[in-house]
Amino acid sequence: MKKNIFTLAIWLVFFFAAQAQTKTNRWDFTADGGISWNVKSGETHSDHIEMSGLQVSTIIHYGVNDDGTLSLKKQLIFPMLRFTPNKTRSHLSHEFGQQIKPQLKVNGVELKEFPAKFSLNGILHVESRTNKPLLVERTIFPSIDKAAVFEIFKLKNITSSSCQVEIAPLNIEEKTDPEKGIYGAYIVSAKSDKNGTFTIAANDEMEFTVVYSARRSVNDSYSFSPSFEMEKRHKMLREINENLVLETPNDTIDRAFAFAKIRGTESIYDTKGGLMHGPGGGSYYAAIWANDQAEYINPFFPFLGNQNGNESAINSFRHFARFMNPEFKPIPSSIISEGAGTWHGAKDRGDQAMIAYGASRFALAYGDKKTALELWPLIEWCLEYLERKKSFEGVIFSDSDELENRFENGDYNLATNSLTYGGLIASSNLAVALNKPKEAEVYKTRAAELKIAFEKHFGARVQGFETYQYYQGNTKLRAWICYPLNMGIYDRKDETMKALFSDFLWTGNGLLSESGTETFWDRSTLHAFKGLLAAGATDQTMKYLAYYSSKRLLGDHVPYAVEAWPEGNQRHLSAESGLYCRVITEGLFGIEPVGFREFKLNPQLPEGWNFMKLKNIRAFQSNFDINVLRDKKNTQILVFENGQLLKEIKWDRKSELVVHLN
Repeated sequence: MKKNIFTLAIWLVFFFAAQAQTKTNRWDFTADGGISWNVKSGETHSDHIEMSGLQVSTIIHYGVNDDGTLSLKKQLIFPMLRFTPNKTRSHLSHEFGQQIKPQLKVNGVELKEFPAKFSLNGILHVESRTNKPLLVERTIFPSIDKAAVFEIFKLKNITSSSCQVEIAPLNIEEKTDPEKGIYGAYIVSAKSDKNGTFTIAANDEMEFTVVYSARRSVNDSYSFSPSFEMEKRHKMLREINENLVLETPNDTIDRAFAFAKIRGTESIYDTKGGLMHGPGGGSYYAAIWANDQAEYINPFFPFLGNQNGNESAINSFRHFARFMNPEFKPIPSSIISEGAGTWHGAKDRGDQAMIAYGASRFALAYGDKKTALELWPLIEWCLEYLERKKSFEGVIFSDSDELENRFENGDYNLATNSLTYGGLIASSNLAVALNKPKEAEVYKTRAAELKIAFEKHFGARVQGFETYQYYQGNTKLRAWICYPLNMGIYDRKDETMKALFSDFLWTGNGLLSESGTETFWDRSTLHAFKGLLAAGATDQTMKYLAYYSSKRLLGDHVPYAVEAWPEGNQRHLSAESGLYCRVITEGLFGIEPVGFREFKLNPQLPEGWNFMKLKNIRAFQSNFDINVLRDKKNTQILVFENGQLLKEIKWDRKSELVVHLN
């Protein structure tokens, strides 16, 4: 009876949520794979999006003012132009407000823009009507490899007679204090490549570009080619779009996945310490974290096969390895300032568990023995560190967790211990692949022992659910009760699922960090989706995932997963998009790397779906597809490698599947 009530509650929640979501979706699909917001008469709204390149990131605030005019301002972050003291946020950041634009006049009248359409697909495109018979299109994007952002204006004359356009000069330069800059003074500029009076013939158009850039004052200014820069951006987006392609009956999830690949991959910076993936958000650049990089996104990069992504992952582990020491003092949580400094403000957050888990999962999926051997000493060191933090009860101590004391976490918390277990399992598999049978057995044994201690220490009844206490004495449900599911511990999956989707934790924005609060972090919601799908709670979870995907892709704040609320104003931190992708690869398709050329496969085909496909998977130094098809009694799985059928499986949905690539 209790189960039936719970099932009914799920259906009622999602019936009304789906109805509300359909009515409130602000954005629609476009034929080119993007999304667009067609502005309705009288509609006012504002939003922000982050876009990044190797030398710059920009947060664009855009929307419609109360009077119908365009609202547009740009924050530019230059991660490698740094100030003293050289801390995490000590980068050059500059805001170009609404007023920083060339003044435009048409036939002597100042032009006002009234946006009609906004479009997103890795580039922001704005189409506006005006107070004159002229249309204005703006295309905004960052350079993929230079410290510049481009705003290309296209002016279209839609009348049967010519018009005169006056473009006022725009040439702004600001110089920073040379005493404060690590590399002396920096020059920030906004320049238009055209000014003067121009005649646009009937039904004709003209273009000009504003370039926002920054440089060290000792360097000469650069002569940019906007069309070349845009083509490079398009090429990068095409390469991301063509690999790791998801095809399912739910086109919203497909498109949310495609967008997540963009945000997860673009936020990589070419620092003096090598390529560094950074979360972004206006704050976190030219630096790495044990959670965002090592744990969240690094294990994803081999699946996409992006060269910068894989190199940034390997480079991050090299930086963490710099801090191994014979005294087994903890590795810093974050290596900042292009590798020149560290942050360890919350002490040990379980960082060694994050690194051991992420490095071993990455090494297996990357499928390169030489790289794995390079990472192996770091993995061994982290696991030895964790062994030394084991209590007499067999659980692992840490000072805090990745929420850094925002919530109580005790001395032994669920996240650190779940990650340690996952790290031991993955490291045991990696040891087998590296022909290290002794180490493989040691880590396998430690994992088995920890699982027993884990259940005794954390298994508890909390707010009416037989799930987990986050730490001993914890009496409120926490979002991180999903962590055991992520690591393959399914002993309490049914009650944990009920707790996660109960009114104590679930909201319209995903999971609350703790019941009774208003705080949510997307990372915990995404961890929950991945773990629940991997555990086989497919149909219930997919309803929530579909709702979440629609809200994040087509709602009021689009198009990516966000960091948190109320903290951070729902910034588009990059690693959360990596977690969204892993919901699909590891949760829905159940891909778990267990060797350099082999993986476990446990696909969860939802009710009502007759197929799902993941194409051009680039993990394991290969290129393969997984097609999952519904059969009457079984699930049919087709695995293609390099375009050739490798394996056809009639799966009973029970037996363990292991796929060996050629």
